[in-house]
Amino acid sequence: MKNVKKFFEQIYNDLYLDFYQAIGGSLEDEVVNWSYYFANMAEVGVKILILLVILGFMYWLTLYIIKHSRFGKIESKFRNSFMLTARILWLFTSLLAIMSQLDFEPETVKATAKAGIWSVLFYLIWYNLGYLMEKMLQNYGLNASIEQLLHNLLSMLIIILWIASVMAQFGFDIVSVVAGLGIAGIAVGFAAQSTLANFIAGITILIEQSFQVGDWVNINGQEGKVVQIALRTTQILTRDNITVIFPNSTVASAEVVNLTSKSLIRFDIEVRIALEAEIEQARDAILRVLEYTKEIVHRPAPTATVDKIGDFGVHFIVRFWVNPPHVARMPVIKEIMREQIKQALDNEGILTPYPHMQLVLQKNDDSPRILTAEIAK
Repeated sequence: MKNVKKFFEQIYNDLYLDFYQAIGGSLEDEVVNWSYYFANMAEVGVKILILLVILGFMYWLTLYIIKHSRFGKIESKFRNSFMLTARILWLFTSLLAIMSQLDFEPETVKATAKAGIWSVLFYLIWYNLGYLMEKMLQNYGLNASIEQLLHNLLSMLIIILWIASVMAQFGFDIVSVVAGLGIAGIAVGFAAQSTLANFIAGITILIEQSFQVGDWVNINGQEGKVVQIALRTTQILTRDNITVIFPNSTVASAEVVNLTSKSLIRFDIEVRIALEAEIEQARDAILRVLEYTKEIVHRPAPTATVDKIGDFGVHFIVRFWVNPPHVARMPVIKEIMREQIKQALDNEGILTPYPHMQLVLQKNDDSPRILTAEIAK
C-alpha cells in the first residue's frame, strides 16, 4: 500500500515541477513562488490582449476603408483579394505578437515572419490563379479540359514552391529534399508505368483536341458520346446508356472516328425495287419521304441514285445529311425512313422484290410449264 501511495506521489511531484518549469520557474529555486509567476503570466496575458485589440482594430479599419472607399467600386475579384490579404496579415501579425511575448527565440520569430510573408504571396497567387489563367489564355481557344489540366498542374506547382519556401525559412536543406523526391519519383515511375503512360496519353489527347467532350465518336468499334476526358481514362456513353471506359493509352493508339467534328454528317440507306418498276417514279416517292423527314437538312439536298442492278431488283442508294445533334438517334431515324419509304412505294404500286427463281419444264405436248420457287436468304 505504501508503495502505491509513493508511486502516485512521485507522479504528482513530476507533474507539479513540469508545470512550474512551463511557466518560467527553475528547478534550482528553493521555494516555489507561485504569486510571482502567476503575476508574470497575467502581465504577459494583458500585453498580448492589448496587442490583439490593437491589431483587431487595425484590421477592422482596413476592411472599412476597402468597403467604403473607391476600392469598394472595383471588380469584386480584386476587392476580395484585398480583403483576403488584410485577413491573412492580421492573423500572422497576431501570431507574431503572441510569440514575441512568450519569449520565443528572435530567430524563430524572424523565420516565422518570413514564412508568413511567403505564405501570403503564394496564397494570393493560388487564389487568383483561375482569373489569371482566364486572362492569359482567352485568345488561345483552349477547351475547358485543357484549362482544368493547366489549373491543376499550376496549383500543384504553387503548393510545392510554397512548402519549399516555408521550409527554407526554418533551416531545412531544400536541395536534399528535392533530390530525395526525385529519387522517389523515379521509383514510383517504374512501379506505375501503365498509369504514367495513360497520364501522358491523356495530356496528348487534350492538347491535340482530336475530339472533345460532347462529340460522338467510334473507338475500337464502340460508338457513343464522349462524356469525360480525364488524365487516365476516356469515357463514352453509348446509345444503350452504357458507359464504356477506355485507358488513354488505348485511345491514343486506336483508330478514332469523330462523327461530329463537322457541322454536317452524311448517312445513307439502301432501297431495292423490282426490275420492271419505273426508276423515276420510285425516285420521286423516295425523295418525297426525305422531304418530310424533319431530321434531314435540305442543303445539300438528299439524293436517290441507282447503285447497282442485281439479280432480283434495282438497288437504290439514298444519301442524306443531318446535323450533329441527330447522330445519337440515327439507327431509329433510318428505321423510320425505311418503313415510310416502303409504304410510299406500296402506294405507288412499286413492288419490293424478293429472291426467287423460275424453273421451266418441257411437257410432252411441247408447251412449257413454269414453276416459281422462292429462295430463302
